[in-house]
Amino acid sequence: MTTYRSRSLAIALSLASATTALTATAVPAAQARSAGAGVSALDWKPCADDGATTGRECASLPVPLDYADPNGKTLTLAVSRLRSENPDKRRGVLLAIPGGPGGSGLRMLAEQGAALRKETGGAYDIVGFDPRGVGASTKASCGLSADDRMMVNLRSWPGADGDISENVARSRRIAEACRRNGGPELRSLTSRNEARDIDRFRQALGERKLSAYGVSYGTYVGAVYAQLFPRHTDRWVLDSNGDPDPTRVERGWLANMAPAADLRFPDFAAWASDPARDAEGLRLAQHAQEVRPLFLALAAKLDAEPRKTAKEGVPLTGNQLRQALQLAFYSDGSFPMVAQLIKAAQDPRAVPVLPPPLAEPMSDEEAAVIVGVLCNDVSWPESVPSYERAVAADRIRHPLTAGSPVNVLPCAYWKDAPAEKPVRITDEGPSNILMIQGLRDPGTPYFGALKMRAAWGDRARMVTVDHGGHGMYLDSGNACGDRAVTTFLTTGVRPDRDAYCAS
Repeated sequence: MTTYRSRSLAIALSLASATTALTATAVPAAQARSAGAGVSALDWKPCADDGATTGRECASLPVPLDYADPNGKTLTLAVSRLRSENPDKRRGVLLAIPGGPGGSGLRMLAEQGAALRKETGGAYDIVGFDPRGVGASTKASCGLSADDRMMVNLRSWPGADGDISENVARSRRIAEACRRNGGPELRSLTSRNEARDIDRFRQALGERKLSAYGVSYGTYVGAVYAQLFPRHTDRWVLDSNGDPDPTRVERGWLANMAPAADLRFPDFAAWASDPARDAEGLRLAQHAQEVRPLFLALAAKLDAEPRKTAKEGVPLTGNQLRQALQLAFYSDGSFPMVAQLIKAAQDPRAVPVLPPPLAEPMSDEEAAVIVGVLCNDVSWPESVPSYERAVAADRIRHPLTAGSPVNVLPCAYWKDAPAEKPVRITDEGPSNILMIQGLRDPGTPYFGALKMRAAWGDRARMVTVDHGGHGMYLDSGNACGDRAVTTFLTTGVRPDRDAYCAS
């Protein structure tokens, strides 16, 4: 699972990185650009990096806290670039838009910038940024307790019997803490502001247009930018797309994860019952159809009798196991992690080892940006009985997720939300968008991506990849999908109509 892709709806794995200095090279005169009027030019310096790439440069970009008061208080965004190694072939700038809310563009650039540069043959300077609230940019804080920052609590899993009273109390407590401690910085964390920040970045780069590669939540941010600033979009790639319904936005994305889990589970069941797992000690059943009842029965047993784990004070509960499965769905490479956890839970002599995101609380700043964007972007229902009914029904329809995707969140107690009216995505604008989408995506499912595709009309084409997991381009191993995106970024040519790539 790639960190920047899934830092949101799954609130997934994060990786700590060491830092090393990188050496910058001189800027060719042909690449010199002047910043837009009223925007300071960027002062690029060598980055501190994890060594995954070489030659990255970093800078700081001031942006208005409130775009309605452009001369008022400012925030600072950390920005980065990896310049083209072939200045003669350079045609512009490609912006990497991270997933989230909470994904780091600097980490995305460090992890994938070199591959993007190689794949596009030096056609672009690859640039990225940490959105407000993230990483090295100005952050916000809610002052939450460690327990409230545990993933299985922030995700709001119902009790074993479907009771949500503890979720209601926690959601109210988190909302009140964020209101007390978050300040205007927290209130400014919105998708619309991230799109505005991107345009401020474009101006600081001195570019008339940007190309972009947005992943997961970054596809929505990219869509909002293309709607608000269509004249400044060049070649726009959106990978793993959510339903842009402006009446629901993030609330709808979370709800969609319940049926998405059902669509993805057969991939895991086939893997976990494959005879090849015998040699690894990870085969869970003889037949694929046996894996689902096995998993559900084990989760129910852990609901009643949680197991001690290697992490003192953090037991393996049914909801911890369910959450581990949601994390594993994002990449086939994570299937061994949840299979090992299941095997340990079945063995009374074993001490289960929780994956790090389940064993430790996320930082207060990480929790704040996730909750802030989810709650600032769109209004959420306030009625507790409406959540109780939704959870009760969803637990029956989709037992793998046990009602969590439709459960109450702090957003139910958020004051004055949405901060601004959500952007409606339309077919008005240039036809320069290429969507790429997996058929069995657990975070941004195919049926939701079809809603995004319909909203774009003739502005977009969509390439569908017969693949499970989240994040397709240069990550799924599907040569057909990779080729379609690379061709578009390097030549501007898209398929004449929506296309399909077999596995």
